[in-house]
Amino acid sequence: MDFLHKHIEALIFCSPSPLGKEEIHRCLTEMFESEVPLEHITEAIARLKEKYLSDDFSFALEFIGGGFQFLTKPAYQTSISILLKQQSQKRLSTAQLETLSIIAYKQPVTKTEVEQIRGVNCDYSIQKLLEKELITIKGKADSIGKPILYGTSDKFMEYFGINHLQDLPQPKDFTQEENQIGEEKD
Repeated sequence: MDFLHKHIEALIFCSPSPLGKEEIHRCLTEMFESEVPLEHITEAIARLKEKYLSDDFSFALEFIGGGFQFLTKPAYQTSISILLKQQSQKRLSTAQLETLSIIAYKQPVTKTEVEQIRGVNCDYSIQKLLEKELITIKGKADSIGKPILYGTSDKFMEYFGINHLQDLPQPKDFTQEENQIGEEKD
């Protein structure tokens, strides 16, 4: 199937989010009306990854968020950062980022638990994070009133460029500032 990689390339290109091998497999099997071996899909993806490593392309095929997606290469970071700066209204506010980090590390978590940690009302931040599809409703807690439980979504993984929640930085990864307020310099 010499043409298989072209179909996979088209599927990944058109997908708004990372596309997993299983989903690629289902699409191709339905299109060809016969079983497409996963080994052929794996080989075609490897071929595509190698193709886009060339300097002729400003983007590469990467595995991120549990699937494959075309991403711009780091060499083009400056041009992309200008575009992102111009689109900054879509960025997360400090309140949204704080709320999201609490949800990411404590999930599943209720709004009340998030508010206890932050010390302020989180209605607006949670609403905006739900609209941006960075968090999802994971169910209801067994406590009084059956409050809604929130957790991160697949889009969260894509947004932060991670594949698993274990990829999030751990508290031990954070270093203390050299000269914090109230501490003497050595």
